[in-house]
Amino acid sequence: MGTKLKIAMELGKHDTVGIDLVAMCVNDVLCCGAEPLFFLDYFACGKLEERVFESVLSGIIEGCKQAQCTLLGGETAEMPDMYPEGEYDLAGFAVGVVEEENIIEGRNVTAGDVIFGISSSGLHSNGFSLVRKVLKANGIPFDAQLEGKDLAEELLRPTRIYTPLVLSLLGGVGIKGIAHITGGGIVENLPRVLPQGLRARIIKKNIGVPWIFRFLQKMGKIPEQEMWRVFNMGIGLVVIVAQKDEARFVELCDQKGEAPVFLGEIVQGEKGVEFLA
Repeated sequence: MGTKLKIAMELGKHDTVGIDLVAMCVNDVLCCGAEPLFFLDYFACGKLEERVFESVLSGIIEGCKQAQCTLLGGETAEMPDMYPEGEYDLAGFAVGVVEEENIIEGRNVTAGDVIFGISSSGLHSNGFSLVRKVLKANGIPFDAQLEGKDLAEELLRPTRIYTPLVLSLLGGVGIKGIAHITGGGIVENLPRVLPQGLRARIIKKNIGVPWIFRFLQKMGKIPEQEMWRVFNMGIGLVVIVAQKDEARFVELCDQKGEAPVFLGEIVQGEKGVEFLA
């Protein structure tokens, strides 16, 4: 999320990176089937700007609320010789808990299992080096208005936190695998929860790709394959369940106001992801 952090600095929208920081940590914890317990942050700068720090911290607090975990503490460091004026470094980590027998790591995934996608809130925190390159090459400022949409708002929309949904699913249906779709997209993240000899067959047309991705693809003349490798393309989380649990999974999602996307199935073959038109 380094480049997104730079964009947030330029636009003066610091709270969003606080939420992003929490989201990227707790969403990874959820993929193991663990309930996030607490979060700690690290904020380093050359000289502390109270307004900026309070904005970042408010984002972290909001992220922890959404993640249903405790902001246990953190570290704030001023190092004048290390950071230029107006810049800061931000890091954090989350701790969760899950019984050993309930850890989700994909070992029980088998051919015939079904794959569902949970929508992202937008770009989330990945692919921003390419975003910056595309916008710069086309002379488009971060705060441009595009087709009646605020580009800055779209770029800095916080990463979605999936804690409420995932915890409700864990208590009601057997989940075989969860993949957080970050850098590398579905192509690189989903295989992490697949055993050898199994591949994911994804029906691409089922995914309603948000406008921002198509806009970037058009302006940057980015090949389709590269788009799916870099961005989440509208799917922030992928969940694998047994075919017999498909109806129950959809029912539980509906109870939480979530409309999961049927992405496809697990088939035998070389470990990886294949897309169907």
